[in-house]
Amino acid sequence: MSTTVGTGLDYGIIVAYFIIVLGFGSIFGRHTHSTKDFFFGGQRFSWWIIAFSLVATTVGSYSFIKYSRVAFTHGLSSTMSYTNDWFWMPLFAVTWMPIIFYSRVTSVPEYFERRFDRRVRIVTTIFMMTFLLGSIGINLLTMGVALRALLGWNIYFAAGLVAIVCGIYVTFGGQTSVIMTDLLQGLLLLFAGLWLFALGLDRLGGLGEFWANMPRSHRLPLNYFNSPPDFNFIGVFWQDGVCNNMFFYFLNQGMVMRFLSAKSPREGRKAVVFLMLVLQIVAAVAVSNAGWIGRAMVNAGLLPADMNPQEVFVRVAAAICQPGVFGFVMAALTAALMSTADSLLNATSAVAVNDIYRPFINPKAPDQHYLKVARYVSMGSALLGFASVPLFASFKSIYAAHGAFTAMITPPMAAAVVLGAFWRRFNTKGALWAVVGGAMCIGLSIIYPDVIEPFSFGTPRGGEFMKAWQFQRAIFGLTCSMALGIVGSWLGPKPDADQISGLVWGTLNEARRRFKGGKPNLSKSTAVRLNLEESVDENEEDFDDAYGYADVQIAAADRKRLTVEPGDIVQIAHVNPIYGGLRSVQTRVADAESNEGAIRVPRYILKRANLVGLGQVRVERII
Repeated sequence: MSTTVGTGLDYGIIVAYFIIVLGFGSIFGRHTHSTKDFFFGGQRFSWWIIAFSLVATTVGSYSFIKYSRVAFTHGLSSTMSYTNDWFWMPLFAVTWMPIIFYSRVTSVPEYFERRFDRRVRIVTTIFMMTFLLGSIGINLLTMGVALRALLGWNIYFAAGLVAIVCGIYVTFGGQTSVIMTDLLQGLLLLFAGLWLFALGLDRLGGLGEFWANMPRSHRLPLNYFNSPPDFNFIGVFWQDGVCNNMFFYFLNQGMVMRFLSAKSPREGRKAVVFLMLVLQIVAAVAVSNAGWIGRAMVNAGLLPADMNPQEVFVRVAAAICQPGVFGFVMAALTAALMSTADSLLNATSAVAVNDIYRPFINPKAPDQHYLKVARYVSMGSALLGFASVPLFASFKSIYAAHGAFTAMITPPMAAAVVLGAFWRRFNTKGALWAVVGGAMCIGLSIIYPDVIEPFSFGTPRGGEFMKAWQFQRAIFGLTCSMALGIVGSWLGPKPDADQISGLVWGTLNEARRRFKGGKPNLSKSTAVRLNLEESVDENEEDFDDAYGYADVQIAAADRKRLTVEPGDIVQIAHVNPIYGGLRSVQTRVADAESNEGAIRVPRYILKRANLVGLGQVRVERII
């Protein structure tokens, strides 16, 4: 049985962190006035806020626990999963992200309905909800494992407590709370992970002693090609590098919503480049190093050889950190859990409201009604995710549970979205064959695992049913789904050009035109400071168009400086860039003029963006 570690000071720091995050997230709830704010944060954030908050989303609590365990068992090759994202960057940044941004979709299943039909939307909604709720369960299980080692709590009690805390601040604040708390938590977990590495090296006597106490097999950057069955290069490549990353960046509703919260696709591209080429590499070290340090400390006689690998992160942190510092590091683990779970809860709410409740149950309700439902769903999702914890607890490790789960869920939808976004001939029949037929093939592989063997690359079976060839099931499912999608598409009619316009590679200009409601302005933009003039109108609804933009007035000379024309969309923001778009709003330029050197904005819009009373604002054209 695990024994508790840490001191009263450590526990106090962890509890204080829970309270701070809960308060921090709830405070930003005041920026949530609509479902657009709740799900997409008003589409106003700068690239650096998106990038750092995404670190907190990609680094879950399971990351510290599962990668520390893998690093303890297999060494430096634990970084394989964090360094295989880069080859998706061009496809995501140049094609997929602009498509979903300019299409104004509120969810990935909505994209499938626009690209195909409602049947495809219904099927993909089922897949998406299964993935999101299961992912919530894996995160809650991880925190339960950590708190059992830390406090001796029952896993299910700890997981339930965390579910309630996360549900509360997401329920109140939505995407703005998620982004701002994840910004804080992303910085914290990277700093704490690297600090832990520095403390471990110091405890071992330096980098030379660390390297000397690492087994030779642990010094390899990649693990063995096809062994062992629960962690090998070829399995991780197909399950994580291909299927999981394809799903994670193109389909994961939490990631999609984060990029849709950027003020423009240009800001989103900056975020994804910085995330993949810089922050992911730093994160790989931050989440794995406790396992490397732990293995070196065991070989140096500083830790017992029979230590439970599942608890290596907590045990190493307790062994090398002073009281208080240990509490801070464990608070970072808490941050990782909260930051991933909050994104999943908000994403689940978005899919439930936009793909189930709004289109099928109550399609004509006012926006405030949907906002209220979204908040209820956020809390309910936390409880449903908790219900899946026992299933994932039955696996040998959290890494194995996560790998097996994603290998089962991701291939059919990954095949459908890639074919849908990049192949114009892909049609509704092909999409249904890919998703439904691919899922049936994966189900068959669970009952009769031997069908996966031709795709195993010589990897041992490793168990029965879900546990048999748990990684290779991904390449089996992806191959079946892609093949069925291609065959189905050739047997069905070619999609009409109007049906795919703006929704597939090569049609982005039409997507931009629809986004703006007119000819897009693609000339080089310049940000300009203008004096702020407030206008007042008794009926604020007269200002809003279909997308919530208000008309603002800018003098002709200032329009020329800004390279804007009437009808263009601009962002009005606080002059201090440190806010990163938090105090900003997007509006439409009217065919009317203000005083030269000034921008005239409706007061109620300024109140929404917390810009009332400012002498100057920063104005920049979006499109």
